[in-house]
Amino acid sequence: MTRLYLVRHGRAAAGWDVDPDPPLDDIGERQARAVAADLGRHPPLDIVSSPLRRCRETAAPLAEAWGRPVAVEHGVAEIPSPEGIAMPDRVGWLRTAMQGKWWDLGPRYTAFRDGVIRAVVDHAAASPAGAVVFSHFIAINAVIGAVSGDDRLVLHSLDNASVTVIDIVGDRITLISVGHEADTLIR
Repeated sequence: MTRLYLVRHGRAAAGWDVDPDPPLDDIGERQARAVAADLGRHPPLDIVSSPLRRCRETAAPLAEAWGRPVAVEHGVAEIPSPEGIAMPDRVGWLRTAMQGKWWDLGPRYTAFRDGVIRAVVDHAAASPAGAVVFSHFIAINAVIGAVSGDDRLVLHSLDNASVTVIDIVGDRITLISVGHEADTLIR
């Protein structure tokens, strides 16, 4: 059995409709330090991050505390927006998509979902002692959906810097706990 801690990135300095790769804001930086203080009580584990800046910055305090490198994993990145969509229209698209199911979005998005799940399972196999994976709202919900067999994009309104805990044995994922939930869905 491998335990993985799936951490949603801290609060970003800009929304998805303004900046495709924003840094953390001051609150997000405090959230990153709080996650490091909380998870830092555990023995050091492998640290994996989405390539996006907000995830890498959320991972940095824990990596520093443990003296561990952060492995960048594209498989746990943010859900891609449709090709050709204007930046200001991204949030509207995402709000609509979040009300539905993966199947409704088509093969590009079911492949994204399956890729997230495969990346998480692969990291469990590569890190038998466990790992902390810094990722995104939709990606973590994809893993939760895989556990429950639920095809909806959103099952939980995960807050920034929330920690969802899963155990993996082979290809079987078990949900141990869902991270703290927020009042808002996008940021």
